[in-house]
Amino acid sequence: MALELHERLVALGFSLPAYAPPTASYEPWVEVSGQLLLSGHVSILPGSEYRGRLGESLSVDDGQRAAEVCALGLLSRMNAALGDSWDGFDRLVRLNVFVAGTSDFSQQADVANAASDLFLKVLGESGRHVRTAVGVSALPRGAAVEIDLLAQLRPVASNLRD
Repeated sequence: MALELHERLVALGFSLPAYAPPTASYEPWVEVSGQLLLSGHVSILPGSEYRGRLGESLSVDDGQRAAEVCALGLLSRMNAALGDSWDGFDRLVRLNVFVAGTSDFSQQADVANAASDLFLKVLGESGRHVRTAVGVSALPRGAAVEIDLLAQLRPVASNLRD
């Protein structure tokens, strides 16, 4: 699956960013009862930074690119958690998408669709998920979008790297 993942990303014009462990006081992922919970990833990666609020300094197109940056960061984090093999991955379950915007910005779903679409293109049917998209007034470090996710793991003795 890992090789397919990289090939699909390249075919879509993306690459998997290098995984960067968090510098704050939280875990990047936790495995609980066969599920992998990934902490939120903001729309800031080296070379691709989307900061600001939609409806103010950013457009819906900017927000969609920001959501893709988040999705790529989450794929990188999942790759680190699964140890490059992805043998333990079964499917995505849920995305929570937070979009920083003005009080009258109401296109959160349009922004979130970009992340959902990317997961579907890269993971195929295993990328189908339920989703919540909400508007917020601000996100950490001025990010435009933040996404966290929940994935289902295949039942094996240990799915994650130590």
